[in-house]
Amino acid sequence: MKKLIFIDDSPLDHFILKRILNRHHLPYEVNCTANGVEVIDFLEQHRSDTDSLPDIILLDLYMPQFDGWAFLEKIEQLCTFLSKPVKVYILSASINPEDIQNIMQYAFVSSFIFKPITKNILEKLISDEASNVA
Repeated sequence: MKKLIFIDDSPLDHFILKRILNRHHLPYEVNCTANGVEVIDFLEQHRSDTDSLPDIILLDLYMPQFDGWAFLEKIEQLCTFLSKPVKVYILSASINPEDIQNIMQYAFVSSFIFKPITKNILEKLISDEASNVA
């Protein structure tokens, strides 16, 4: 089963994502957290364990303490050492054009997605992931 990590400080957004995955039987094991530092630590500890690494990370930009921008800086240094490519998608309510433009400086970020996540968007991410593996 594919793995997805969702980093966001909103329990409601966690609920929505899990509900969509469960309701539509989308084939992902999902872990939701508000703690990007724990995710960075996990990735560092498991960087050579392909089975443990997530396939997709959904990341909110604006969170208290360790925000999405800080996460992007840390994972940028780490992603070349991971034993498999991990797709990073920004999932944000921000409509600030500067945010979208600043995201483009991170070559490893696959896309900027506006909240809320929908079934169609999740299916597209899963479909894109499957076509990249094939």
